[in-house]
Amino acid sequence: MRTARSLRLVPAAIALATLAACGTPSADLFVVTRTGAIPGARLTLLVVDDGTVRCNGGPSRRMGDARLLAARDLARELDAPAARDLALAPGPAAVLRYRVRLQRGTAAFSDTSRPLRPGMARLAAFTRDVAKRVCGLAR
Repeated sequence: MRTARSLRLVPAAIALATLAACGTPSADLFVVTRTGAIPGARLTLLVVDDGTVRCNGGPSRRMGDARLLAARDLARELDAPAARDLALAPGPAAVLRYRVRLQRGTAAFSDTSRPLRPGMARLAAFTRDVAKRVCGLAR
């Protein structure tokens, strides 16, 4: 009898554990820091796996599903360079510099670094798009 009662409690325990997990915050996908000599270059962009971003420590904003999928792809593409703490030297006449921090490390590059690794140019475009269209910044 005791075994049958224990078996009935298993689904309740699983349901309780599932509900408890719902309250945990989503993980950060990455943080991009952009700097440069032009107006509006300075930016810190925190991208969270729940589909939100924070620009320069401001409030969380929804970025939409397409941008979330793009951010997840970028995190996967940049994971290996970040794990090696890759830092590419800026090329001549660099305007913007980027530093992206992921769970396994950091990668750094500029708009004129060569050769750019997969995802780096896409990260620069993603950063500009989110800053302008989601956060309402000029650059």
